[in-house]
Amino acid sequence: MTKAEIVSQVCSETGIESKKVLAVVEALMVSIKDAVANDEEVYLRGFGTFTTKTRKEKIGRLIKENKSVVVPEHKIPFFKPADVFKDLLEK
Repeated sequence: MTKAEIVSQVCSETGIESKKVLAVVEALMVSIKDAVANDEEVYLRGFGTFTTKTRKEKIGRLIKENKSVVVPEHKIPFFKPADVFKDLLEK
């Protein structure tokens, strides 16, 4: 499902015009990205939690050059679905 499809579905369910729904969806996405980038957790009850995970430093390989390289410790975005969300997938 794309952002446009989400906007379309919300418009049809709520009757709100698409420009307003698109603005809200984009503002939500920016808010989540900014919070996670600032090491904050975003918890949406019944949906899940957006946060970061730290990947430890490791040795990687450049196969074409046959070299070992050090991949430094870095953070990645992470989403953990709520139990209610996971339960929907089991049905």
